[in-house]
Amino acid sequence: MSRFSEITTRKGTRSVKWDLAEELYNDPDVLPMWVADMDFKTPERVINALTSRVKHGIFGYTMPDDELKSTILNWLEQRHNWKIDKDWITYSPGVIPSLHMAVQSLTSQEEAILIQTPVYPPFYSVVKDHHRTLVTNPLVFKNESYSIDFDDFEAKIKDHNVKLFILCNPHNPVGRVWTREELVRMNNICLEHGVTVLSDEIHADLVFSEYTHIPIAALSKQASDNTVTCLSPTKTFNLAGLQASYLVTKNEETRKKLTAYFNKQGMFMLNTLGIVALESAYQQGEEWLEELIKTLEFNRNYVTERLHTETDVLRVIPAEGTYLLWIDCRMLNLSQSDLKLFMQQQAKVGLNDGASFGEEGKGFMRMNIAAPKELIEKGVSRIIQAAQK
Repeated sequence: MSRFSEITTRKGTRSVKWDLAEELYNDPDVLPMWVADMDFKTPERVINALTSRVKHGIFGYTMPDDELKSTILNWLEQRHNWKIDKDWITYSPGVIPSLHMAVQSLTSQEEAILIQTPVYPPFYSVVKDHHRTLVTNPLVFKNESYSIDFDDFEAKIKDHNVKLFILCNPHNPVGRVWTREELVRMNNICLEHGVTVLSDEIHADLVFSEYTHIPIAALSKQASDNTVTCLSPTKTFNLAGLQASYLVTKNEETRKKLTAYFNKQGMFMLNTLGIVALESAYQQGEEWLEELIKTLEFNRNYVTERLHTETDVLRVIPAEGTYLLWIDCRMLNLSQSDLKLFMQQQAKVGLNDGASFGEEGKGFMRMNIAAPKELIEKGVSRIIQAAQK
């Protein structure tokens, strides 16, 4: 049995994806395919490293050392051809806390921050919760693909005196892996107008074989000096509950501002098991990751083919990265509230509401395909049967 075909029960583990789903949907038969974590066990070598550390039995304050930083440096260079200095690393409990810290330390109240919609819901809250001005650069949806409106991008930056641009690459939820040309154009506009780039690249390792992830900070010395990059092994290796994340910031002044704000909030260390998981995953998880990507490619193609051939009303937007599929449901001709009820009550599948990603997400739903084939088949069959009715 493949390690990615085994079904492991997660109910009763306080899983947000599975245990909270029953409360949200008020129906134990709804199949959860929403929260962005995987229904695959983390690599065996990571489990062994964690088990060994747990058996030690003492969990006092734990420091990230130079060996851990070297592990991160090696991973970024080998996987993404990106050479960084160990001093550029700042640790964080997660990418979302990193976004909050960056917004607070690098901008002032009422200053404008630009995001590209539809996009991961916390991008909205990290701007609004800290009383910054939200500016949107809606992605252009044409021929079942998303692209950037660069004229609007630059106009919004100039008109609103934007100070910070939050980039999502690979993009959640539309699945784009931005090309070098697209990244260069965005970066040049930001440099010209004095806009700092805050890049969420948590899905960087989850890119399909036809595509290549390019860290925007790796484009040039100028780009590196103008960018704060948020990264983590937690999406890659299904470690989200262990809260191990880091930022890469070359600019010393910017890094000092970030570090000061993290310290001010009492966030200045990683948890003991998070350190073990990060290090062992990056050192010993590459073979597992390659097999995972093949599994996700199979699931992506399987879902796409079945929905496109067995229904006339559901279209999967081609995914270049992540394990999240963005599904166009507009031909069902349902209001957003009715679309949510259709998926929950008729299809008995729990998906993410497209409208939660912004106005441009209405008529869409997001599906998590990081699950064994048996669960994927069950969820897709339910959706098809409901659509055919």
